[in-house]
Amino acid sequence: MSIDAHIVKKIARLARIAISEGDVPLYSGELTAILNWVEQLQEVNTEEVEPLGAVIFSELVKREDIVESVDQRQELLKSAPHSKYGCYVVPQVID
Repeated sequence: MSIDAHIVKKIARLARIAISEGDVPLYSGELTAILNWVEQLQEVNTEEVEPLGAVIFSELVKREDIVESVDQRQELLKSAPHSKYGCYVVPQVID
């Protein structure tokens, strides 16, 4: 497939990319080469190849889900600049 100057200008306009008139032939050749490469990839027989979810095969580390009842309220309130009645106090933002 060949990409001509008209298509390059249309793609640039749709992508909102400013290209000079002198760069149009360069991009035309680059886009044509990319599409030719994609056409080559489509000729490869991938019928018996399973799709990949990731390139690296790794299993997730599993751990037991243990419910712990830990009261950290006082520890967390220590990081607050102002706390009152066991709650965070924040400045008023709505009049």
